Amino acid sequence: MSEDFVVISGCSGAGKSTLLDELARRGKSVVSEPGRRVVSAELAGDGKALPWIDLAAFARKAMALALEDRARATALPAPVFFDRGIVDALAALDFAMGTHATSSLGQAHRYHRRVFMAPPWPEIWQTDAERRHDFAAAAAEFDRLVAAYTSLGYTLVMLDRAPVTARADQILACFS
Repeated sequence: MSEDFVVISGCSGAGKSTLLDELARRGKSVVSEPGRRVVSAELAGDGKALPWIDLAAFARKAMALALEDRARATALPAPVFFDRGIVDALAALDFAMGTHATSSLGQAHRYHRRVFMAPPWPEIWQTDAERRHDFAAAAAEFDRLVAAYTSLGYTLVMLDRAPVTARADQILACFS
């Protein structure tokens, strides 16, 4: 089952959600980013678990949502493409708390051995209501994610800085 779950991770603002939209357009099973859903819900509610207010609370909510996503994804046709995953939330929690939980929990909830990473791409990066950090923080997060996925034994595939259709082709070529 874990080989059916494919993570697209990497730098925020590097085109992951657009890429998932393209994969969905092509009829693939996709799961949207937990962090974006947490931020949207928090902005509509009391706003206490926002990454710029309480990163640890945000990461815990994103982790819980990522675990729920995995459970629900078992009913979807494989492969299932995830916009970020449990490891992303664990890496954020580790960063916020100064802990190293990524190793144990990340091993318990595996994904496909290949993780597709969207590298920092300054030409397309921008802030919005749900992404308030600057590009330097996004690039630092990317470095933490590379370290987290590498430490868990995943093979990282860097996505080309290319149009979304070419990026989707790059990923799907690995599954044909």
